[in-house]
Amino acid sequence: MTATLKNHDYSFRKLQQANFHDMTFEHVDFSNADLTGANLSNCLCIDCDFSGALLRDAALQGTDFQDCSLREADISGANLFFAMLEHADLTDIIHDDRTTFFDLYCPAEGPFIGYKKCFDYRIVQLLIPADARRTSATNTCCRCDKAKVLTIKDMYTNEPYDEAVSYVDGDFIYRVGEYVVAENFNPNRWADSTGGIHFWLTRKEAEGYM
Repeated sequence: MTATLKNHDYSFRKLQQANFHDMTFEHVDFSNADLTGANLSNCLCIDCDFSGALLRDAALQGTDFQDCSLREADISGANLFFAMLEHADLTDIIHDDRTTFFDLYCPAEGPFIGYKKCFDYRIVQLLIPADARRTSATNTCCRCDKAKVLTIKDMYTNEPYDEAVSYVDGDFIYRVGEYVVAENFNPNRWADSTGGIHFWLTRKEAEGYM
Protein backbone atom coordinates (compact mmCIF):
# COMPACT_ATOMS: atom_id res chain seq x y z
CA MET A 1 0.00 0.00 0.00
CA THR A 2 1.26 3.47 -0.88
CA ALA A 3 2.20 5.56 2.17
CA THR A 4 0.54 8.98 2.47
CA LEU A 5 1.88 12.01 4.33
CA LYS A 6 -0.34 15.05 4.83
CA ASN A 7 0.18 18.55 6.21
CA HIS A 8 3.81 18.00 7.17
CA ASP A 9 6.55 20.62 7.44
CA TYR A 10 9.85 19.53 5.90
CA SER A 11 10.99 23.07 5.15
CA PHE A 12 14.75 23.67 5.57
CA ARG A 13 15.24 20.01 6.54
CA LYS A 14 18.31 18.00 5.56
CA LEU A 15 16.87 15.12 3.53
CA GLN A 16 19.80 14.15 1.32
CA GLN A 17 19.47 10.65 -0.20
CA ALA A 18 16.05 10.17 1.42
CA ASN A 19 13.93 7.40 -0.11
CA PHE A 20 10.36 8.58 -0.68
CA HIS A 21 9.69 6.28 -3.64
CA ASP A 22 5.97 5.73 -4.43
CA MET A 23 4.71 7.97 -1.62
CA THR A 24 1.79 10.39 -1.71
CA PHE A 25 2.34 13.86 -0.27
CA GLU A 26 -0.55 16.22 0.36
CA HIS A 27 0.01 19.82 1.49
CA VAL A 28 3.61 19.01 2.47
CA ASP A 29 6.09 21.88 2.75
CA PHE A 30 9.48 20.99 1.25
CA SER A 31 10.49 24.61 0.75
CA ASN A 32 14.26 25.18 1.02
CA ALA A 33 14.78 21.55 2.01
CA ASP A 34 17.96 19.77 0.92
CA LEU A 35 16.76 16.79 -1.13
CA THR A 36 20.04 16.23 -2.95
CA GLY A 37 20.12 12.68 -4.33
CA ALA A 38 16.70 11.88 -2.88
CA ASN A 39 14.41 9.30 -4.49
CA LEU A 40 11.02 10.87 -5.19
CA SER A 41 10.23 8.69 -8.19
CA ASN A 42 6.57 7.83 -8.83
CA CYS A 43 5.40 10.10 -6.03
CA LEU A 44 2.09 11.93 -6.10
CA CYS A 45 2.51 15.48 -4.79
CA ILE A 46 -0.73 17.32 -4.12
CA ASP A 47 -0.43 21.07 -3.47
CA CYS A 48 3.12 20.71 -2.16
CA ASP A 49 5.72 23.45 -1.89
CA PHE A 50 9.21 22.71 -3.25
CA SER A 51 10.17 26.36 -3.67
CA GLY A 52 13.88 26.90 -3.12
CA ALA A 53 14.43 23.18 -2.52
CA LEU A 54 17.68 21.49 -3.53
CA LEU A 55 16.70 18.59 -5.78
CA ARG A 56 20.14 18.11 -7.28
CA ASP A 57 20.69 14.62 -8.73
CA ALA A 58 17.28 13.58 -7.41
CA ALA A 59 15.26 10.72 -8.93
CA LEU A 60 12.03 12.37 -10.08
CA GLN A 61 10.92 9.87 -12.72
CA GLY A 62 7.14 9.65 -12.97
CA THR A 63 6.60 12.12 -10.14
CA ASP A 64 3.40 14.15 -10.31
CA PHE A 65 4.21 17.80 -9.52
CA GLN A 66 1.01 19.22 -11.02
CA ASP A 67 -0.15 22.36 -9.18
CA CYS A 68 2.95 22.28 -6.96
CA SER A 69 5.49 25.08 -6.55
CA LEU A 70 9.02 24.46 -7.82
CA ARG A 71 9.84 28.15 -7.84
CA GLU A 72 13.63 28.67 -7.59
CA ALA A 73 14.15 24.95 -6.93
CA ASP A 74 17.48 23.50 -8.08
CA ILE A 75 16.99 20.38 -10.24
CA SER A 76 20.56 20.23 -11.57
CA GLY A 77 21.38 16.64 -12.53
CA ALA A 78 17.89 15.39 -11.68
CA ASN A 79 16.04 12.81 -13.79
CA LEU A 80 12.53 13.99 -14.72
CA PHE A 81 11.58 11.23 -17.16
CA PHE A 82 7.77 11.24 -17.37
CA ALA A 83 7.45 13.66 -14.45
CA MET A 84 4.20 15.65 -14.68
CA LEU A 85 4.76 19.41 -14.57
CA GLU A 86 1.52 20.76 -16.01
CA HIS A 87 0.31 23.76 -13.97
CA ALA A 88 3.38 23.58 -11.71
CA ASP A 89 5.09 26.87 -10.84
CA LEU A 90 8.48 26.60 -12.53
CA THR A 91 9.45 30.26 -12.13
CA ASP A 92 13.25 30.69 -11.98
CA ILE A 93 13.80 26.94 -11.63
CA ILE A 94 17.50 26.03 -11.83
CA HIS A 95 18.69 23.23 -14.13
CA ASP A 96 21.84 22.31 -16.03
CA ASP A 97 22.95 20.13 -18.94
CA ARG A 98 22.87 17.07 -16.67
CA THR A 99 19.16 17.53 -15.94
CA THR A 100 17.41 14.91 -18.06
CA PHE A 101 14.02 15.30 -19.78
CA PHE A 102 13.53 18.94 -18.78
CA ASP A 103 14.82 20.74 -21.85
CA LEU A 104 13.04 20.36 -25.18
CA TYR A 105 13.66 16.85 -26.50
CA CYS A 106 13.29 17.66 -30.19
CA PRO A 107 15.33 20.31 -32.05
CA ALA A 108 14.22 23.79 -31.03
CA GLU A 109 14.97 25.26 -34.45
CA GLY A 110 15.22 24.19 -38.07
CA PRO A 111 13.67 21.30 -40.01
CA PHE A 112 14.06 17.67 -38.96
CA ILE A 113 12.57 14.21 -39.48
CA GLY A 114 10.02 12.56 -37.20
CA TYR A 115 8.03 9.32 -37.17
CA LYS A 116 4.62 8.24 -35.97
CA LYS A 117 2.60 5.03 -35.87
CA CYS A 118 -0.91 4.91 -37.32
CA PHE A 119 -3.64 2.29 -37.75
CA ASP A 120 -2.77 -1.03 -39.37
CA TYR A 121 0.85 -0.78 -38.22
CA ARG A 122 1.68 1.95 -40.69
CA ILE A 123 4.75 4.06 -39.92
CA VAL A 124 4.59 7.63 -41.18
CA GLN A 125 7.82 9.50 -41.85
CA LEU A 126 7.34 13.23 -41.38
CA LEU A 127 9.30 16.33 -42.26
CA ILE A 128 8.78 18.88 -39.50
CA PRO A 129 9.50 22.18 -41.30
CA ALA A 130 11.54 25.04 -39.88
CA ASP A 131 8.44 27.18 -39.31
CA ALA A 132 6.50 24.48 -37.45
CA ARG A 133 5.77 24.99 -33.80
CA ARG A 134 7.18 22.07 -31.86
CA THR A 135 7.28 20.99 -28.24
CA SER A 136 7.81 18.10 -25.83
CA ALA A 137 7.10 17.38 -22.18
CA THR A 138 9.32 15.07 -20.10
CA ASN A 139 9.62 12.05 -22.37
CA THR A 140 10.62 11.17 -25.93
CA CYS A 141 7.22 11.92 -27.49
CA CYS A 142 7.07 15.31 -29.21
CA ARG A 143 4.31 17.40 -30.80
CA CYS A 144 4.14 19.87 -33.68
CA ASP A 145 1.44 21.89 -35.41
CA LYS A 146 2.24 20.88 -38.99
CA ALA A 147 4.35 18.43 -40.98
CA LYS A 148 4.83 17.04 -44.48
CA VAL A 149 4.28 13.34 -45.06
CA LEU A 150 7.36 11.85 -46.73
CA THR A 151 6.64 8.12 -46.66
CA ILE A 152 4.14 5.65 -45.22
CA LYS A 153 5.33 2.08 -44.80
CA ASP A 154 4.17 -1.11 -43.19
CA MET A 155 5.92 -1.58 -39.87
CA TYR A 156 6.88 -5.19 -40.61
CA THR A 157 7.21 -5.49 -44.39
CA ASN A 158 8.07 -1.90 -45.40
CA GLU A 159 5.33 -2.11 -48.03
CA PRO A 160 4.55 1.46 -49.11
CA TYR A 161 1.12 3.04 -48.73
CA ASP A 162 -0.40 6.29 -49.93
CA GLU A 163 -2.24 7.13 -46.70
CA ALA A 164 -2.58 6.31 -43.03
CA VAL A 165 -5.23 7.02 -40.40
CA SER A 166 -4.43 8.58 -37.02
CA TYR A 167 -5.03 6.48 -33.90
CA VAL A 168 -6.59 9.41 -32.04
CA ASP A 169 -8.75 10.97 -34.74
CA GLY A 170 -10.15 8.78 -37.51
CA ASP A 171 -10.76 11.85 -39.65
CA PHE A 172 -7.08 12.89 -39.49
CA ILE A 173 -5.50 11.32 -42.57
CA TYR A 174 -1.81 11.32 -43.51
CA ARG A 175 -1.22 11.27 -47.29
CA VAL A 176 2.20 10.96 -48.95
CA GLY A 177 3.46 14.27 -50.32
CA GLU A 178 0.88 16.36 -48.46
CA TYR A 179 1.10 18.61 -45.42
CA VAL A 180 -1.00 17.89 -42.34
CA VAL A 181 -1.94 20.68 -39.95
CA ALA A 182 -3.17 20.29 -36.36
CA GLU A 183 -5.52 23.21 -35.78
CA ASN A 184 -5.85 22.11 -32.14
CA PHE A 185 -2.11 22.39 -31.38
CA ASN A 186 -1.59 23.25 -27.69
CA PRO A 187 1.59 25.33 -27.18
CA ASN A 188 1.78 24.38 -23.48
CA ARG A 189 4.72 21.97 -23.58
CA TRP A 190 3.95 20.43 -20.20
CA ALA A 191 0.48 19.32 -21.34
CA ASP A 192 1.51 15.96 -22.78
CA SER A 193 -1.73 14.27 -23.89
CA THR A 194 -3.18 17.20 -25.79
CA GLY A 195 -3.65 18.71 -29.25
CA GLY A 196 -0.99 18.45 -31.93
CA ILE A 197 0.73 15.95 -34.22
CA HIS A 198 2.47 13.51 -31.90
CA PHE A 199 5.70 12.02 -33.19
CA TRP A 200 9.05 10.50 -32.21
CA LEU A 201 12.56 11.21 -33.43
CA THR A 202 13.28 7.60 -34.42
CA ARG A 203 11.28 4.95 -36.20
CA LYS A 204 12.02 2.48 -33.42
CA GLU A 205 10.38 4.74 -30.82
CA ALA A 206 7.34 5.17 -33.07
CA GLU A 207 7.05 1.42 -33.54
CA GLY A 208 6.95 0.98 -29.76
CA TYR A 209 3.85 3.17 -29.40
CA MET A 210 0.84 1.20 -28.25
